[in-house]
Amino acid sequence: MKKMDNTAAGSWTPDDNPTPPTVKNSCHPNLKRFLASLSFAYFAKALSGSYMKSTITQLERRFDIPSYLIGIIDGSFEVGNLLVIAFVSYFGAKLHRPKIIAIGCVLMSFGTFLIAMPHFLIGRYKIETSVRWSVNSTNNLSPCPASSPESTRAGDSPSLLNSRGCERESSVSMWIYVLLGNILRGIGETPVQPLGISYIDDYAQTENAAFYIGCVQTISIIGPVFGYLLGSLCAKIYVDIGYVDLETLTITPGDARWVGAWWLGYLIAGTITLMSAVPFWFLPKSLPMPVDKHDSSCTPEQTRFIKDSPTMEHKFRPEELANLHQMAKEFVPTLKSLFGNPVYVTFLCVTIIQFNSLIGMVTYKPKYIEQHYGQSASKANFLMGMINIPAVALGMFSGGVVMKKYKLGIMGAAKFAFGTSLLGFFLSLFFFAMGCENSKVAGVTVSYTGVEGLSYQEQSLFSECNSGCLCSRRDWDPVCGENGITYVSPCLAGCSSSTGSGKYTVFENCSCVALPDTQQVNLTASLGQCPRSDSCDKVFPYFLALSVLSSFIISLGGTPGFMLLVRCIRPELKCFALGIHSLATRTFAGIPAPIYFGAVIDTTCLKWGNKMCGGRGACRIYNTSAYRTLYLGLTLGLRTASFFLCYPGFALLKRHIRMEEKNALTNGSAELESLRKEENSSKHCEQFIPASDCIPDRETRL
Repeated sequence: MKKMDNTAAGSWTPDDNPTPPTVKNSCHPNLKRFLASLSFAYFAKALSGSYMKSTITQLERRFDIPSYLIGIIDGSFEVGNLLVIAFVSYFGAKLHRPKIIAIGCVLMSFGTFLIAMPHFLIGRYKIETSVRWSVNSTNNLSPCPASSPESTRAGDSPSLLNSRGCERESSVSMWIYVLLGNILRGIGETPVQPLGISYIDDYAQTENAAFYIGCVQTISIIGPVFGYLLGSLCAKIYVDIGYVDLETLTITPGDARWVGAWWLGYLIAGTITLMSAVPFWFLPKSLPMPVDKHDSSCTPEQTRFIKDSPTMEHKFRPEELANLHQMAKEFVPTLKSLFGNPVYVTFLCVTIIQFNSLIGMVTYKPKYIEQHYGQSASKANFLMGMINIPAVALGMFSGGVVMKKYKLGIMGAAKFAFGTSLLGFFLSLFFFAMGCENSKVAGVTVSYTGVEGLSYQEQSLFSECNSGCLCSRRDWDPVCGENGITYVSPCLAGCSSSTGSGKYTVFENCSCVALPDTQQVNLTASLGQCPRSDSCDKVFPYFLALSVLSSFIISLGGTPGFMLLVRCIRPELKCFALGIHSLATRTFAGIPAPIYFGAVIDTTCLKWGNKMCGGRGACRIYNTSAYRTLYLGLTLGLRTASFFLCYPGFALLKRHIRMEEKNALTNGSAELESLRKEENSSKHCEQFIPASDCIPDRETRL
């Protein structure tokens, strides 16, 4: 290729910016340091992101908020990212990229610390309980205050509410700090990927760049594993560890009121993210150019741009302000050209719908395991980190291996991605058969006589057996009767006395606890909900096995699907198309999916908790059957909608391939005809002038 004419790039000349030195085919030491630093940054951001998802139920209970608000908090990360992604992607490439990444990591760490801050501002966590710890176990409190039936039906008496010592919280809800912290995390995460990947692509040899980027992406997959494991560890530790005598606690990690040390994980994740910023401060703005990318007439950015778009007649140097107007004028035509590609538009719609299904499902999967199968938050997070995430990583890697081994083209990649998604869909249908029945809760899911199918209303909590007690319908302090039925509180179980203290308290003479078909009444009740049925425990391992298998199969199509996106557009639009794809999936899937999934889950709540000063708190028990139907139905329904778009997508892709083949044949014939004319012309020319002056610069023209 001839030297680029200086006028094609404005007034810039090679003397204005000395050409970077070249290096031989070896990895520069600073590039190795950058690769290690970027891998650590990827690990840190993936760890903190997955830890956020692992604390969803903890945050719900600690701040007494519904699931849809948790969805808003979770989606706020994408909001922060979208606020600055355009500015960072454009201006960041002109500045010191390693230092911009370092600033981003510092912002991420500050955002993570901000999320943990409410723990140190709102005081100790207060549990809804009617049990009071006493050193002298013989000094027992009666859970059943005497009253008339009229006062019972009246609900909560003011005296009882006042005795709780209602403390007004700050006028600003504490979860706002979590929201702002997550937005700050999103802002800080923005430069890590675009600037980090472009830095590697600029200064690594062409044949090594893809391998280096693959290594960085692989390291980022390890982050979620450790994030969920950290969530599992912190969920076991009580929220106020070090300030509360654990012997006085009346709840266990499996209780719906349990809150783990959610703040501790954010402090750990924030520290790791802050550490990841340090190496970037000591890396140079640029590195020596590899030999295969060196062109004495071009800057690194120009060299890469020309390489990707050899047909473009104008080459911009990013630092040139004179060309900004020209670039802005071409933005809208380029956008129209991109969205004029029907294959790309169809693929974009399919991925947006499927990402809605994926993000909503992943966000609330630990919560589903907790509520549906009666597992603790700690165990649910552990299973996600040790089973599901590795299966997804293995699937993505295997999909890439399959593409390379069988050399799949664009149609082969599309068929493979569609086939794996469809197979995963059919496997996921079996989740509907792996359900558990609702827990037997007197006055909520069953009557006090044990009859199932009760339509819950607040008045159904009261019965003749507890009419002699002044019980609150607001409390959630479940006890398990000897008959295997859970009661909302010891008072509503009709218990008149208790023995023991703390979590070892046993309630006696419970008038509502009776064994069916026997004369045994006034039995005992222990703290906590009754365990799930044996059939539910037996089906849970099958659920895990199917979850791993379906996750692996669906993720097999991830890499081929990405390659389909890259190959269905012109080379000069590749980067722009990827940016639009990322923007669209974040805007139309990453932000709304957690919100409306949470809102749908909220509709299945049977018994809401109550805040100390009034108002609805977090949900205490869900309608398990409705939860399963809506959660799985919404997930699979979105996938079904995406499949309907795939059929016209295949037709458009076939037409696109035929057009490309036709254009290739046409261009090939035209080029061959041109070469023949040149050859005939040169033969005629050589009769009169020397051959060296007769033939044009064919190599340059080609």
